[in-house]
Amino acid sequence: MVMWRALVQRELQLLGRQKADWLNPLVFFLLVLSLFPLGIGPEPGMLKQIAPGLVWIAALLSVLLSAERLFKDDYRYGVIEQLVAGRQGLFSYVTAKICCHWLSTGVPLVLVSPLIAVLLGLDWQSWQVLVVTLLLGTPVLSLLSVLGAALTMAADKGGILQALIILPLYIPLLIFASGAMEAAATALPYTGQLAVLLAFLLFALALVPLAVRQALRMNVG
Repeated sequence: MVMWRALVQRELQLLGRQKADWLNPLVFFLLVLSLFPLGIGPEPGMLKQIAPGLVWIAALLSVLLSAERLFKDDYRYGVIEQLVAGRQGLFSYVTAKICCHWLSTGVPLVLVSPLIAVLLGLDWQSWQVLVVTLLLGTPVLSLLSVLGAALTMAADKGGILQALIILPLYIPLLIFASGAMEAAATALPYTGQLAVLLAFLLFALALVPLAVRQALRMNVG
């Protein structure tokens, strides 16, 4: 735990110095959601109809945008190689990366959700479901994005390769998260979709950190 806290503190300090790593995805997310109402018009019915898919497509693209350079600097300067060679601290390093990535990408999306509701004309219940889906879904987005970054960290142009690997894994999450929002907007039950999102989260928490650790070892070895 002492090592994990030190690694989290290190990651947060790096985020404080490199503000673009967490500002760019948030700005991209807000720009996408702002341009659509301007492009299709301010009709409330149309905005409410496209809101579920639009919010989650913008969310997954913004989270993916932030993950390309996640391991690049540590790989270039030999930090990961030392952790792998030492056989200690690699799992703490992985979980610290995942935690800080979600804090810098998922949490800001949750915090700006009231603005999203205003932009897209969401009612109170739809906004509540939006917040719950973001709380359940954005950690999964971060976990999968970190996995993609670990698999492609040694590639010269890993961004395109990472998108090809990770985007298909985003599709079930996109379907059930947007489905929960659509059900809430039409006063239908949505607990089933939320339960599936929770299952996705628990499954990803159990397996993805181990897969990331193994991917780092493969790339260094």
